[in-house]
Amino acid sequence: MQKVSVVILNYNGKEWLEKFLPNVIKNTTYPNAEIIVADNASTDDSILFLQASFPSVKIVQNSVNTGYAGGYNEALQNIKSDYYVLLNSDVEVTPNWIENIISYMQLDTNIAACQPKILSYHEKNKFEYAGAAGGFIDKYGYPFCRGRIFDTCEIDAGQYDNDGEIFWASGACLFIQADLFHKVGGFDADFFAHMEEIDLCWRLKNLGYKIAYCSQSKVYHVGGGTLNKSNPRKTLLNFRNNRKLLRKNLTENELQSIYFARNRLDQLAAVVALAKGNIKEAQAIRQGLNEYKSSIEKWNKKRSENEKLQSTIAIGKPNKYGILKESIIWLYFVKSIKKFNQIKW
Repeated sequence: MQKVSVVILNYNGKEWLEKFLPNVIKNTTYPNAEIIVADNASTDDSILFLQASFPSVKIVQNSVNTGYAGGYNEALQNIKSDYYVLLNSDVEVTPNWIENIISYMQLDTNIAACQPKILSYHEKNKFEYAGAAGGFIDKYGYPFCRGRIFDTCEIDAGQYDNDGEIFWASGACLFIQADLFHKVGGFDADFFAHMEEIDLCWRLKNLGYKIAYCSQSKVYHVGGGTLNKSNPRKTLLNFRNNRKLLRKNLTENELQSIYFARNRLDQLAAVVALAKGNIKEAQAIRQGLNEYKSSIEKWNKKRSENEKLQSTIAIGKPNKYGILKESIIWLYFVKSIKKFNQIKW
């Protein structure tokens, strides 16, 4: 039986561990599973709390806090397994949440990563912002989900209970083949946080692998447990990292075909924020874009490294499934398409 390691990254999150870890322990019934908390150099008493309250849970301690990406990279170097389950500390799981996905992934070994149905912890009949029923991306690089486009989260009425391929799987609850995680170099720590899971999934897809969604596994995510989506810092990271994502994973020709339009869309976002009186948001957008522009050469180099990896270990042509050939901004804000199943693919 395949070994599964559920790894929860923690940074000063004692209250989340106290609230959700008992539920994870209770519902982790897969026979060959272990639960590990990877502590990202917390300064609270998380470690002492874990040792006293949950002696069955293993602890891996990172030396410094290098964010979500670097934190997982460091911790997973010390964890040998067949599958990793990277689980946010603010997630409530349900019975058979592991069994259903592992069974599904084993049906097709080309499925490199998979996510469950992710619903809101506070509104349990509603999809949650960070992942919903699987991630997609539009031609300009804007991510969205089945069940969540921009700030519109749908009610779950079973409309996305069909399992299958997606473009990216949420880092809130990410199942991934451990050997593939390491083969592609894990997360890119230069993202620090936000969109690093999209980058990881995109690199795997460029090697010919599949990313999938399994509706039979269900979890509930609080969301914003570490950084609220309206926080200017998150706005900065999202705009900066999204541009890095494109430069790293598109070919030069693909990038040039969208570059002018994407620049205008980002400028428009800053103007709209100012018009709404969101000065800090506008400043965050501009700062994020400036940070991206100052590091373009680094990301060109990363693209070259990815292309070299593709030439050596790819199992097929780049897998483009899940890229919308239109603008999700146009569909949402101009054509008033608010639900994923209204999109004509």
